Amino acid sequence: EMNSKHAYDMLVQDLTAQIDQATQDREEKSEIKAKKLQAKADAQGDLTDTTTTKEADEQYLADLTATCEQKASDFESRQQLRAEEI
Repeated sequence: EMNSKHAYDMLVQDLTAQIDQATQDREEKSEIKAKKLQAKADAQGDLTDTTTTKEADEQYLADLTATCEQKASDFESRQQLRAEEI
């Protein structure tokens, strides 16, 4: 009878330890998942900011290129006009 009680106590102790370990594992996985979700949200925000900045930069470049081409064309016209005056 002592052996069965001891075996029962060992079984209870083993099952309790397994439950505690499983609970700890679940909590750790939940924390990791929360951190990964936060990192994903941060990365998504950074991507949005970067995309917006890139689009603005591309528009600025297009405007600047158009302005430079217009000024170059105006300069050529003035140079040609001056050459004709002489």
